[in-house]
Amino acid sequence: MTTTLRNDQTLLQVNHLKKYFPIKKGFFRKVVGYVRAVDDVNFYIDEGETLGLVGESGCGKTTTSRSILRAVNPTSGQILFKTSQNRVVDIAKLSDTEMRALRPDMQMIFQDPFASLNPRMNLFDIVSEPMYVNGIKSRSERTDRVTELLRLVGLRPEYMQRYPHAFSGGQRQRIVIARALALNPRLVVADEPVSALDVSVQAQVLNLLLDLQEKLRLTYLFVAHDLSVVKHISTRVAVMYVGKIAETAPTAALFNTPKHPYTAALLSAVPVADPRVRSKMIPLQGDVPSPANPPSGCYFHPRCQYAIDICKTEPPQLEEIEPKHFVSCHRAKELDLEGIGDD
Repeated sequence: MTTTLRNDQTLLQVNHLKKYFPIKKGFFRKVVGYVRAVDDVNFYIDEGETLGLVGESGCGKTTTSRSILRAVNPTSGQILFKTSQNRVVDIAKLSDTEMRALRPDMQMIFQDPFASLNPRMNLFDIVSEPMYVNGIKSRSERTDRVTELLRLVGLRPEYMQRYPHAFSGGQRQRIVIARALALNPRLVVADEPVSALDVSVQAQVLNLLLDLQEKLRLTYLFVAHDLSVVKHISTRVAVMYVGKIAETAPTAALFNTPKHPYTAALLSAVPVADPRVRSKMIPLQGDVPSPANPPSGCYFHPRCQYAIDICKTEPPQLEEIEPKHFVSCHRAKELDLEGIGDD
């Protein structure tokens, strides 16, 4: 595998990433199989952009994001990352000590703001804890930084001594964002950061993330299942299906001219806010296959109306058919699939 990034603008590059979980049975807990949660995933993220990672529940989005941050150890593959010193390191091969030195450059925003905050810690302790752990022991220095961060995310510094129960869901997610920014990270992984919030609050948090990206030159990996949210915030979009990348493209290209039948089916399910527009949802046959026992060939072929014989036997490769538009489909160049346009 290569040990260099695709170009100077690339911050993160994932090559052939796999994460298999063993299936154990019997008294002696013998391994009888594996759940292929992440199965040969490839993508990249350039500095300052947002890559939206989308797909159905259970497709491997969260496992992919946790593998990138080494919250779980990948089974195989490369996770190349450009550090603040402009060194390229393979995160998959780093020791725990080496990873700890890299943690300030990579932070995560969790899905549930109610579960990700310690109810016994006040706001100052929550936001300043990463600073303390990474060597900033001066309380006055941490107080100044927490004050700056709270103002940055739209909270009052006077809230510093309050506890999480005193805040609404949207305010709690702002606290989580402030904590993630405490160490000036280069990459922020957002795991469905607005799915637990009301729709009006979702818009506020998304706009906050966009403002912060512009001010701080942040790079996001934005994990979500809501395509409307992904369209609003993403520079490019990667679609996952049963642990594999089906399609990756710039947002406008993916929504207007999808090249993979699964992407077209996902887009057809996006509701349109106009009662005069008739839905053209594409029905998919059967059920999502189990990652413990995926089908041969293309994983999507049992549900695909365009499948031919080669789809049942030969796994398709992720191929660049247009600039920055990658598709894993044998028939991508010949299919004319309908998107949802700009409406």
